[in-house]
Amino acid sequence: WDGQWFIRAFSDDGSILGTESNQECKIVAIVQSWAVLSESSSDQRQKQAMNSLDKYLIDTNNGLIRLLDPPFNNSSLEPGYIKGYVPGVRENGGQYTHAAIWAVMAFAKMGNRPKVTELLEMINPINHSSDKSKVLRYKVEPYVMAADIYGSAPHTGRGGWTWYTGSASWMYRLIIESVLGLQLKVDKLYFQPCFPIDWTECKIHYRFRETVYHIHVRDIQINSKLDKPNKIIHNGKELTESWLPLSDDRQEHIVEIFYS
Repeated sequence: WDGQWFIRAFSDDGSILGTESNQECKIVAIVQSWAVLSESSSDQRQKQAMNSLDKYLIDTNNGLIRLLDPPFNNSSLEPGYIKGYVPGVRENGGQYTHAAIWAVMAFAKMGNRPKVTELLEMINPINHSSDKSKVLRYKVEPYVMAADIYGSAPHTGRGGWTWYTGSASWMYRLIIESVLGLQLKVDKLYFQPCFPIDWTECKIHYRFRETVYHIHVRDIQINSKLDKPNKIIHNGKELTESWLPLSDDRQEHIVEIFYS
């Protein structure tokens, strides 16, 4: 712990990556996010670490979440191959989309719906091409995930390495597991969502092996932190549990979930 955030790494020569005393690489996003996702630190430190990530690494003007800041350039620190990139490109201070998604997942795990709403819009690739000026800056396909977005002039906002399956897979997990809150444990489906703040309801068609569950989430409370559902009705019968039992009976199932 470095006082305001978590240190990233220690080198063999004793130098430190991700500490406030550095001129380059003062803070790194990954370790802040995973302190939350791994549940390996106190709530107080998690909150402070994510506040620091928000303050130093989320670039709202350019619509990106930086991996680290400031980028490597002239210091003696040796982080490996990423120093071979010019400052602001790929892992050297740009958005590395894996880490950007982990940051949103961490805010979702903390139940911060306004921040999740903001950042989900930010990392959605279509929003990097919503007008002509953004198209000319982004320069890559707006309908697939990009591995990275450059973070320094003259390339700020330009996408790189599209059709990147790792980032797409993590984006899928973010939406399904963190935003919609679906957590499958063997044959039970648990719900702990972090819906966008303007949602009042949503519908999910969930396939369990060869069986489809039509799930209608109702009465989502605006601006409140969501936890377990208040009521689950499965095929007209109210369940006593806060989770949904799943059965591969190849019949259609109708499920209503209430948060009011």
